[in-house]
Amino acid sequence: MEKTLARVVVVGGGFGGMLAARRLAGAAVDITVLDRGTTNVFQPLLYQCATGLLSEGQISIPLRTVLRGHRNVRAVQGEALDLDRERGVVVARRPDDSVFELAYDYLIVAVGMRTSYFGHPEFAEFAPGLKTVQDALEIRRRVLGAFEMAETIEDPELRREWLTFAITGAGPTGVELAGQIRELAVHTIGREFRSIHPSEARVILFDGADAVLKPFGPTLSAKAQHILHRLGVETKLGVLVSNVDANGLVATDREGNQTRYAARTVLWTAGVEAVPFVSAVARATGAQTDRQGRISVEPNLSVPDHPNIWVVGDVSSLDGLPGVAEVAMQGGLHAANEIRRRVTHPDQAPRPFRYRDLGTAAYLCRGHAVLKLGPIHLSGPLGWLMWGGIHIAFLAGVRNRVRTLTAWLVALGLNRRAERTITQDYPALAASRPSMTA
Repeated sequence: MEKTLARVVVVGGGFGGMLAARRLAGAAVDITVLDRGTTNVFQPLLYQCATGLLSEGQISIPLRTVLRGHRNVRAVQGEALDLDRERGVVVARRPDDSVFELAYDYLIVAVGMRTSYFGHPEFAEFAPGLKTVQDALEIRRRVLGAFEMAETIEDPELRREWLTFAITGAGPTGVELAGQIRELAVHTIGREFRSIHPSEARVILFDGADAVLKPFGPTLSAKAQHILHRLGVETKLGVLVSNVDANGLVATDREGNQTRYAARTVLWTAGVEAVPFVSAVARATGAQTDRQGRISVEPNLSVPDHPNIWVVGDVSSLDGLPGVAEVAMQGGLHAANEIRRRVTHPDQAPRPFRYRDLGTAAYLCRGHAVLKLGPIHLSGPLGWLMWGGIHIAFLAGVRNRVRTLTAWLVALGLNRRAERTITQDYPALAASRPSMTA
């Protein structure tokens, strides 16, 4: 009789999930990759998609394209909802809200995080996060649309509100987004308007810490602060954003003093939390979670008392490892290797996960980036070149690498951003259209 292959379900088509699936390709297992989307997205460059430098196609690649050469791997679209541990199935939802199940013998959870509004989900309406391609396109619409709005407004106070961009969170995403908005205003569209001067756009960066890019250390943080100041980005540190509405935000300092900032464009990069499926996994397995909803895992990334379930990347909590792409990638590879070993050598003991720090980098503006690699700290042009090399190397697909590098060179040499198409919603116009009947 033909031997039944072990079934592996990988939930999440990001860095960790894709590397796990590709590492298992060719092994004596059947692999299913479940993702709510259909593409693998290079999240570290989403902010460049949001500011018109890159298209969504340049930072993503279809999952089926990546996996087409692996006969024992299939990709399915759906959002993981629940885990039935007793039956060994993942419950998922299709885009049309119908439900289906995926049976597993081994499970890898690599779903990533989502934007956290710290108990204020109502802020999302006025301050989009930056975790998905949809988020990036929405931010692009708001940022470019703000300049268009300001062009036809004569009231100087109202115009100033439309030309003010507030960003919460001074981590890499917030700093990179702030720098790109200023570069867009100064270098790309500075001479394209007649009634306004885009270079007068005010970009304000808010954070509760006392320094930008604090995990990079005091030296690189200070250099980043200096470059941001030269670029024209204002920083408001030691404050928490306590309210957001359509016209701006309220920042509260450590003494409880509140200050309102009028800004028609507010962007949120201040925090992350685990997606709901992680809570379902924790409930089903009895695993402990931290304040962000991440699951505390064993040294080999498996869930305690459940050696056939691994949690990797941002949603796993182990030894204070950061939520960066390198951790997810190495975690996915480790989980896949554990499954390979389990299938071929079931008597071998699990091996602990060993993380190799490949560095952390943040782009500030043209010619300037900061990079931290163990004791090596780089900034300025050298850090910028290293940052570019790292990102090009990790992009999936030769085509995307070539197109991204070309877009960077064009932006640097000609001050052009080709990806500035946006869509605007005109409610009154939509209401006036005749309804279509069958």
